[in-house]
Amino acid sequence: MQGPRRVASYYRIPAIQVETICAYTNQVPCTQTRTPGSPQTTFAMESQIDIIARELGMNPVEFRMKNLLDDGDATPFGQKLKGIVVKDILKKALDTSGWKKPKGKSVGRGVAVYERPSGAGKSGAAITIETDGRVNVHLGVPDVGPGIHTVVQQIVSEVLDLPRERVTVRVEDTDSSPYDSGTGGSKSTNSVGTAAFQAVSEVKEKLLALAAARIGCKPEEIQAANGRYNAPARKAMSFSDVIVLALEQNGESLTHLSVYEPSRAPITSFAAQVAEVEVDRGTGQVKVNKLTTVHDSGTVLNHLSYQGQIDGGVVTGLGFALMEDNSLVDGKMATANLGEFKMATVADVPKLTTVLMQDANGPTPYQGKAIAEIPNVPTAAAIANAIEDAVGVRLHDLPLTSEKVYAALNKG
Repeated sequence: MQGPRRVASYYRIPAIQVETICAYTNQVPCTQTRTPGSPQTTFAMESQIDIIARELGMNPVEFRMKNLLDDGDATPFGQKLKGIVVKDILKKALDTSGWKKPKGKSVGRGVAVYERPSGAGKSGAAITIETDGRVNVHLGVPDVGPGIHTVVQQIVSEVLDLPRERVTVRVEDTDSSPYDSGTGGSKSTNSVGTAAFQAVSEVKEKLLALAAARIGCKPEEIQAANGRYNAPARKAMSFSDVIVLALEQNGESLTHLSVYEPSRAPITSFAAQVAEVEVDRGTGQVKVNKLTTVHDSGTVLNHLSYQGQIDGGVVTGLGFALMEDNSLVDGKMATANLGEFKMATVADVPKLTTVLMQDANGPTPYQGKAIAEIPNVPTAAAIANAIEDAVGVRLHDLPLTSEKVYAALNKG
């Protein structure tokens, strides 16, 4: 479980002990969802940070700023990370959200922080340059929604200086597809993307060598400049022209397979979220007015899919915080269908504001970073902290339903 391993990983804590216990029960079997274990442990940790701050009579933001990592600090578990910008991320979230602006009655703001590195796993990619000049990229992983096929298409077209329309990504059966460790762990761009980048870079070298042999020069004499390729005694060519020469020399299509298994780089992605809520003291109902999320994104390879991951993740976090419940009654699941299991709909979603702080220092091709399992994690803690700021009640278990808020307001 990633969650317990990453608890408090962005704070300076000189002494820490984390114990993870797996319990065998006779209840309904369960499994993980997006970011296994992290939303739960981050809810506990970031709630506890607010509790400690208020016990000390300190502002929760000031308390965090005193204890968040600086560049060069080790995590509580001794890991040395590069490019620690968590304080900058938090400051940007506070400024963007209007943290210091006056608030109405029963309106509160809460903040939570999180970090997670890009995952890593073995992946393969096969590049085929067809005789008609089209490029086929054969992967072993389907696109289940994050847009990895589009990102791979972008990477390959960028390296080969070709229009994206000339590049096709396909997945076949496991007998004929390159090996892949599968989708999960926020690793697709880092693993699959790097395998494709490696494969297309190597096939480009082969194409240049074949083209050089065709025109009677050395490969290094073919020079690239602004998407054009210059060779001795020839006019500047497009890479499509280079491909034609290479295939004439090869006499058939050209295929190259590359397998890549990245190591885990000491680089992570930080995120900070600010929630603003309004609580009805008469009913306990919590209305989230707006959510601000700021991400240390590295280079964003595809803004549409990247923003989609953030929006979907924040809405997932919203549902986890306020309504999704798998309670057991007499050993049976009380919310056994989507008619009973409440999920966030468009009517529940507040104004979402995203800020990306791009710094080209990530582990993926073109220095990108992971995003998939980050935006859903700090949301519940930010909302819980905002509820306490609004009406002074602290809830310790999820979801943060109106019944629980009402009971806490009227306790005693």
